[in-house]
Amino acid sequence: MFNKQARKNHNPKENKTIVRKEYNKMKNTKKGFTLIELIMVTIILGILAAVAIPRYMASVTAAEEAAEDAVISAIAAGLESYATEQLMANGRRSWPTDPWEALTTKPAGYANTDADAANDGEWRFKTSTANITHQRGDNTVHHWDYDKGTQSGANANTGTMGLRQSGAGD
Repeated sequence: MFNKQARKNHNPKENKTIVRKEYNKMKNTKKGFTLIELIMVTIILGILAAVAIPRYMASVTAAEEAAEDAVISAIAAGLESYATEQLMANGRRSWPTDPWEALTTKPAGYANTDADAANDGEWRFKTSTANITHQRGDNTVHHWDYDKGTQSGANANTGTMGLRQSGAGD
């Protein structure tokens, strides 16, 4: 458009003025973000990430603990059912040496290996330490002490399960 006006008008000073005005119009119509806007967006995203990531990790940990509690409750219920069956069979409530024997359905991630849990989501029982171990998704291992109880004599009783403890156990 400015070329047509410049051709019609033979005055060089006016041509320069027309060209300069048209150039400024074109220069101001460029679209995009300024450096300040980009920096502000980056800062806002950084603040959101600083707040959101710790909350996300806390919720993942709480979910893993809830899942562990559900499995341990299922094990305890299975042990009580086993003890009742033993009472009916031989007149004495007892728990098995290996707590997995009391369960008809093993938990997801169950491994029939006499060792501490070594893979994400894995559940194991280690007979040397009498610990039920579970490895979480963040590679931390937690354990519950297991005692089958006294199986004979006048002081016979069922076993006990300890509370969750971090680490593989002793």
